[in-house]
Amino acid sequence: MRDRAPRVLLTATLLFAAALAAGVIHAASNDYPAKPVRLLVPFPPGGGADAMARIITPRLTERMGQTWVVDNRGGAGGNMASEVVATAQPDGYSVLLGFNTALAANPALYKLPFNVLRDLQPVTKLAGGQYVLVLHPSVPAQTLKDFIALAKAQPGKLNYSSAGIGSPLHLAAEMFKFRTGVNMVHVPYKGGGPAAAAGLAGEVQVVFGSVVATLPQVKAGRLRALALTGLKRSSVMPDIPTLAESGFAGFNVTSWYAFLLPAKTPRPVVMRLYDEALRALKLTDVQEALARQGLEIETSASPEAFAAELKAESAAWAQVIQSAGIKAD
Repeated sequence: MRDRAPRVLLTATLLFAAALAAGVIHAASNDYPAKPVRLLVPFPPGGGADAMARIITPRLTERMGQTWVVDNRGGAGGNMASEVVATAQPDGYSVLLGFNTALAANPALYKLPFNVLRDLQPVTKLAGGQYVLVLHPSVPAQTLKDFIALAKAQPGKLNYSSAGIGSPLHLAAEMFKFRTGVNMVHVPYKGGGPAAAAGLAGEVQVVFGSVVATLPQVKAGRLRALALTGLKRSSVMPDIPTLAESGFAGFNVTSWYAFLLPAKTPRPVVMRLYDEALRALKLTDVQEALARQGLEIETSASPEAFAAELKAESAAWAQVIQSAGIKAD
């Protein structure tokens, strides 16, 4: 009996400590947020991710009663901001504005000091946009079918531009090559602007560009649009078919932004952020501001649904990256 007493006391102490910790976490979850929230943005100010952050954070500040601070952590292809959140305290005060290639493709491109699927808690997608496949007018192909036939008849003769190795537009083109079996040559540029200019100048024949940036050039006849990379047609390019409806079922390469938290964040905190994000995205001024950025609202049915989608997209990109032998700069 004397031998058992210390063990019983230790067990009771540990159980009490665990219960106390659970109670503290529960109380903190109910009060969330009780101080300013930091939103880690994986790119410098001025880009699409920064615009997304500055559109939604004022509404979250209003709704949640605490200031949302935008913290731009550009670098390493978006990995720097992801690592900050992956290693932060799981209390809801460090939130990642995730970008799809940084989350789904980077694990296959870089040796990361963290694991996206293990160390981050998906909350919800927020908004997304798709790309459009365009040709320089000198290319004698009026339809997607004609273009694929032309590219297969001249393997390695057509060039496409991108904003750099591992960039979203590079990966979109490689997914296209993977699914269609065409052979095009990648010409990387230092940024999306130079890549688009190369297409307009005829330095390259093929460009995957954002819909909102490419539309004026298509209307002016300086580029020819063939297909969209998302699952549905664009409201601003309703006459352009998707690759999915053109014989490549399931082809879905889009850009999207999302909220993620550190793994092990308490469920009430995750759901509070999920609910408030969806409410903010229903506001007319938020939707109009996102539309001006070429983005459409794209939310997840639940954090679990988003997690499953992220896992599947990561596997798909890993297959493409390995097949194409892509290595990050």
